[in-house]
Amino acid sequence: MVKARTSAAALVEAGHVRINGVRETAPGHSVKAGDVLTIGLDRSVRLLKVIGFSERRGDAAAARVLFEDLQAGAK
Repeated sequence: MVKARTSAAALVEAGHVRINGVRETAPGHSVKAGDVLTIGLDRSVRLLKVIGFSERRGDAAAARVLFEDLQAGAK
């Protein structure tokens, strides 16, 4: 959702991230497959389900297969 870990940590510390509906404020909190993330980002909210993890850091296209957008198609 963001390009750098520091940006992700800032979102968490600012209270813009929920894991399974619970606001998270610790950037080091672990996430498991099946967890649902709610992320307040750029005046919108993203609702994502974690599908899996990658062994190595990859590009955005590789990351897209690791989560399911729960809002896809919902308008």
